[in-house]
Amino acid sequence: MTIDWQSLREAAQLAMTKAYAPYSNFPVGAAALTTTGAIISGCNVENASYGLGLCAECSLVSALTMQNAGKLVAFTCCDKNGNLLMPCGRCRQLLFEHAAPELVLETSSGIKTIAEVLPDAFGPSDLNR
Repeated sequence: MTIDWQSLREAAQLAMTKAYAPYSNFPVGAAALTTTGAIISGCNVENASYGLGLCAECSLVSALTMQNAGKLVAFTCCDKNGNLLMPCGRCRQLLFEHAAPELVLETSSGIKTIAEVLPDAFGPSDLNR
């Protein structure tokens, strides 16, 4: 499957414009290509009770699930200036859970596999031990 990183960045930037970030003023958008060929996106949604805010990756995975769009193949995330962002640890775990084996992420330090950004990840197979 060919990855059109420019289209993914554009989808992430569009998603970022829909973010609800009145507290941090740090809107974030994320976009991913899935195994079905769909491009899905998400944005961060903050809450006055800061710990209850949702990262853009959470919104993206929710859309992935709702659309029954398969697994994640390629992922990118940006801020309001279009700068690439690395998902936080919690979101890396969330992406891992919904990743195709070959998931790659576009990061500020280059294209990386999910295994590179979350080495020795804990996942569903660990629950069967």
